[in-house]
Amino acid sequence: MVHNLSSTNNLVSCWVRELRDVTIQTDSARFRRNMERIGEVAAYEISKLLDYQKVAIETPIMGTVGLEPASQPVLATIMRAGLPLYQGLLNYFDKADSAFIGAYRKHNSDGSFVIDQHYMASPSLNGRPLILADPMLATGASMVLALKSLLEYDQPTQLHIVCAIASKAGILYLENNFPNAHIWVAAIDETLNSSAYIVPGLGDAGDLSFGKKRQQ
Repeated sequence: MVHNLSSTNNLVSCWVRELRDVTIQTDSARFRRNMERIGEVAAYEISKLLDYQKVAIETPIMGTVGLEPASQPVLATIMRAGLPLYQGLLNYFDKADSAFIGAYRKHNSDGSFVIDQHYMASPSLNGRPLILADPMLATGASMVLALKSLLEYDQPTQLHIVCAIASKAGILYLENNFPNAHIWVAAIDETLNSSAYIVPGLGDAGDLSFGKKRQQ
């Protein structure tokens, strides 16, 4: 269940263009805001699939009935690159709880890498929608590892993945591991390079948002 937010001409396509453009990427505040905007659009679209319940309210004129989510979602992200995208989701799901995962690619001398996940904090997911945000879905390895950790003990009612850019290989890997997940993506790129980075992609989303990290 892949939802391409730029499958038609719209503002999401314009934000993706700015995210990719090396002449604009130097403005980290603009880069973060464009990520945040994509998260906001994804949140609105996801909201259409949630379950709702009726609640009685009083207006200044009379009593009436409104709607609210039957259960508030849990928003999760992989630090640090996912934080702006997560913030966009939180802007709309402002009553949601949050989960945070610390993971990164640990490169070996032969050019291969493993995913080192060293931190996770999450509320209970049982009976609640789970929305996981990570800007780049390359191989899908870190996303699948994060989801398996989150779902080891809990069972959410829905699973949504939000990405800015995904490779076709990453989407396929995610679908094979979590066939019932909804994947929301602002752009889908064809290939990965020899280092397993998305082509054409946009570079390192964490560095572009928060500054170039020191090499370990």
